[in-house]
Amino acid sequence: MFKSIVSKIQRDKDFPQRQFDIDVLTRVRKGTLYDHLEHGFHQEKRDGVEEYIPIRDRRPCVRYGLCKIVVNDSVSLLFSEGHFPAVDCKDEVTRDTLTDLVKETKLNQVMIDAATTGSVGSVAIIMRVLSGRVFFSVSNTMYLAPTWKQDAPDTLAKVAEQYKVKGQVLADQGYEVATDDLTVDFWFRREWDEQAETWFMPWKVGEANPATVDPKKTTPHKLGFVPIVWVKNLPGGDEIDGECTFPVEAIETGIEIDYQLSQAGRGLKYSSDPTLLIKEPAVGDDGKMVKGGGNAIVVDKDGDAKMLEINGTAAAAVIEYVRCLRELALETANGNRANADKLSAAQSGRAMELMNQALIWLSDRLRISYGEGALLQLLRMVVMASAKFELTINGKKAPELKQDEPIGLRWPNWYAPTYADKQSEALTLGVLRDKELISQETAVQTIAPSYDIADPADEIRKIEAEPKEDDEGAGAGGDGPKPKPQPLSQSDD
Repeated sequence: MFKSIVSKIQRDKDFPQRQFDIDVLTRVRKGTLYDHLEHGFHQEKRDGVEEYIPIRDRRPCVRYGLCKIVVNDSVSLLFSEGHFPAVDCKDEVTRDTLTDLVKETKLNQVMIDAATTGSVGSVAIIMRVLSGRVFFSVSNTMYLAPTWKQDAPDTLAKVAEQYKVKGQVLADQGYEVATDDLTVDFWFRREWDEQAETWFMPWKVGEANPATVDPKKTTPHKLGFVPIVWVKNLPGGDEIDGECTFPVEAIETGIEIDYQLSQAGRGLKYSSDPTLLIKEPAVGDDGKMVKGGGNAIVVDKDGDAKMLEINGTAAAAVIEYVRCLRELALETANGNRANADKLSAAQSGRAMELMNQALIWLSDRLRISYGEGALLQLLRMVVMASAKFELTINGKKAPELKQDEPIGLRWPNWYAPTYADKQSEALTLGVLRDKELISQETAVQTIAPSYDIADPADEIRKIEAEPKEDDEGAGAGGDGPKPKPQPLSQSDD
């Protein structure tokens, strides 16, 4: 069914096959895969023609959005408010500055958008420095083409963007377009390299590319690197795109669910409005049906009257079939198959991890691409940009950032621990600390995500600054701190 639906989507042959594939997968994620189908599910015959419309040519009236659910669940475990990693760096100035930058640029929201958009295979995150402030934006890679350095295959040499626009759109942007060309297609192109963001003058589709630079819109940045992070979604794919979060098998099953639920809905509507069948009814001299006994229909000895309706067992069978399909699709896509109705009591964080192990495995793989890969690379780009520009964060001049300082991420637990989990963890850390098997810094870093400790180093300083029990008084009205006992001398005897 998936191939049948895709075959009806009009493809622009001026673009490569990759652009069409990403477009189709993006439609699946957004739930717009059926929008190009002309007929609604309720339309069984073509208008004015007694011709049956096959179900595959109709838009389902019920859309479950299974692939979208898998993407949203995995991204929520990856970058939601309670799962976003903290910046880890030995240099406190660099760490605090990057932490403030994450909050000011709303990098949490940017990464959620990036992981959602990139679930179809890849995504590009663009960094800009404007008036000393850092900005991030997410771009779908449908019309982007990366070029990698030959001596460093993991480093971008250039990223080009090219797509079609109408002449009217260019005219609205301030370009000079002839009146006859307002409905004509033009090519728009721009490129990012290590020195500038270069815009080119648009040209008509079908004509040779003049490669004329637009000096008004071209912006030199002179960063020494391409200010774009190209993220491949999951391991696999090719040198440009990674594997999609939702496999083709899940898409096929999701389509089957949509059509089965739509068909079940049509069946329930038929059941609510049954069809009357009358066989050889008795009629009077005027040709009208003879009725008697109130509203009863009177037929002759060979006649019959029935109400054609569908019983409820068919709808129940469809619902059970859909449940089975949902389980299979979620298992294929590593989705969340937990049922909240079957939870009799609150579960510990570890129990929730075991119950949603497949979803955690999916999010754990996404951490490699979007966390240890993209997020860390964005932070390193900010550090490198601070050597070229005077950055401003929260309206204040940012301090100097160390260029060679290693930067890491501290990820929180997959699920928030319960009070029992916290108590068990506290006892364990206390024993390890007393036995001098771990340091106080390690213990504080371990509990930092659970207690919302943004800076473990500051927390340790607060602990050391607090008065100890031996230095505290007896409380209000007490006699003050007790003197330590002194050893007795011979004269005291």
